[in-house]
Amino acid sequence: MDAESFREYCLSLPEAAEDFPFDETTLVFKVRSKLFCLIDIESFEFTNLKCDPEKAIELREQYAGVSPGWHMNKKHWNSVKLDGSVSDALLKEWIRDSYNLVVKSLPKKAREELNSKIS
Repeated sequence: MDAESFREYCLSLPEAAEDFPFDETTLVFKVRSKLFCLIDIESFEFTNLKCDPEKAIELREQYAGVSPGWHMNKKHWNSVKLDGSVSDALLKEWIRDSYNLVVKSLPKKAREELNSKIS
């Protein structure tokens, strides 16, 4: 998956938005102002994705291209190499999982509004 396809997929999720809050190369994807994914648009070498802590450990053990989140809370974030070692389908699944975790943490009303758009 190239950077533009990656970006388009992230933005296809309900109410997903993009921003550059850290610097001019770190593209952040948010839902309702909460971060669910980030990439460096210049190098496009890896992405950071939110992950359930138990699943995060399993993925790190199962996939060589998955490691604790770089510059993130290692318990809740994974870094995933974008070198083709993880299929596009699996990458999209993990992006959606990250998005869903963030939605799950939102206040009930916001969560219900988003869930109605997801279904």
